[in-house]
Amino acid sequence: MRISSNLIGIGVVAIGSLAFGQADLSGERIKAHVRFLSSDLLEGRGVGQRGGQLAEEYLAATLAGYGVRPAGDRGTWFQTVPMVGMTTLPESTLTVSKGGKSVPLTFLNDFVGTANVQEAVVRLDADLVFVGHGIVSAGEKWDDYKGVDVKGKIVVLFTNEPQPDNPAVFKGRTLTYAGRWTYKFEEAARQGAAGCIIIHTTPTAGYGWEVVRNSWGKESPQLLREPGKHALSLAAWVTGEAGARLLALAGHSVAELLKAADSPNFRPIPLGARLKGELRSTLRRIESRNVLGRIEGSDAAHKNETVLFTAHWDHLGVAIPVKGDAIYNGAIDNATGCGVVLEQARVFAQMANRPKRSIVFAFWTAEESGLLGAEYYSAHPVFPPNTTAANINYDALKPSARTRDVVVTGAERTTMWPMVQEAARRFDLEVAPDARPEQGSFYRSDHFMLARIGIPAFKVSLGTRVFGKADDFAAQEFRDYNTNHYHQPSDEFHENWDFASLEQAARFGYLLGLNVANSDVLPKWNPGDEFAVPGR
Repeated sequence: MRISSNLIGIGVVAIGSLAFGQADLSGERIKAHVRFLSSDLLEGRGVGQRGGQLAEEYLAATLAGYGVRPAGDRGTWFQTVPMVGMTTLPESTLTVSKGGKSVPLTFLNDFVGTANVQEAVVRLDADLVFVGHGIVSAGEKWDDYKGVDVKGKIVVLFTNEPQPDNPAVFKGRTLTYAGRWTYKFEEAARQGAAGCIIIHTTPTAGYGWEVVRNSWGKESPQLLREPGKHALSLAAWVTGEAGARLLALAGHSVAELLKAADSPNFRPIPLGARLKGELRSTLRRIESRNVLGRIEGSDAAHKNETVLFTAHWDHLGVAIPVKGDAIYNGAIDNATGCGVVLEQARVFAQMANRPKRSIVFAFWTAEESGLLGAEYYSAHPVFPPNTTAANINYDALKPSARTRDVVVTGAERTTMWPMVQEAARRFDLEVAPDARPEQGSFYRSDHFMLARIGIPAFKVSLGTRVFGKADDFAAQEFRDYNTNHYHQPSDEFHENWDFASLEQAARFGYLLGLNVANSDVLPKWNPGDEFAVPGR
């Protein structure tokens, strides 16, 4: 059976009963993968740690058992990602001084950070300049660095974006990449700053200090630094309380400067204070790995084009103990995504009639350190971006009963949108908007790195309305997870979890990917979109 729609030039294609989601996708099989990948045996799947290597091997062996072929370096299952592991030592100290007064900052209690210059000892002695949210955007006509030279200085800023009176600026509640912490450090480096300090507040970050501390208070994997490229000597966060002390020393408050930073007329504020200190770190070379497998397409004219299903395999490994538990199992984040993609790989591998395009399954390393595995792939793509039809990504799915809706933020910006609507209709699902646009989820997961090189890419997330539950059930579950379990050792597997929702998400993405793999033309970003590339 062939069902087609010519909306925006993309055909909606379905093959036999597979069109109606009757492929043998199983929530119980997904559950089995999640159980193993989040077990204590894998020690939180830390990058460069034994548990992470076990996860890499498990993913590769499972794909091989399904009949998927390796698609990594030199015919292997792996794309090696060269990194440096930086561990900031507790004896590292920072002190901010002005007018004979000083504010000492202690590691973990007041600040966390690393030396992106990738040196074992970094001595700091520099003036501090407050630069609002640290954003430079021609499109938004916004420049937080206007009129100031920060070369050799340390910039102090807030994460997130300004909240001006005009809701059209920075897409209102919807966080863009300029609000992410990764952007803050990137822009500070582009400006030539010696360092960058982010003052943490829970509203601006979207999570509590313990999330920052747990993520940064351990070994920090970084992509191997490019020779000659400027890097920050200090990339750090301070607690809201430490930030308040630092600003008070300069005669300012957090509330005052947050308000000032909301104005398009904001100009950088030299704080008249100086930071001195020393970062001491241990360094080691890490060769972590992306795991890649491929099922070749059936059509000679299209088999060199690919549909990419992805999830990140890493979590935080063995890190700061919380209530005596030092293993950050990462059951939801992101053993669940890995389980979904593995189950999709199994079903695609069993198809008697393979789709026209090839299907690639990728499991990224070091997502928790700033999407590093996907960033490395985007700079060294195994499959050309201009022949990669789409990326369907899965990240941090909370198991539950079936939902009435599905979230695919970003898909509406691509010519795949009719396919998304068609797949949702076949499963009697509503396509819901992002319930928490202020979290900036589109820019917080690996598909963002694929979007940056022009590939139509987005994440499939569970909906907000769960069968048999109150309408606010999913929102309450998110608040509990985000507050009590996100990047905590308590993100653990529970045997009583219902995996019906993950089976749903797997079926939806499977059908969508199948239709993309059989469509007449390659999808693309809509004209004028920030990710649109010429010639596609």
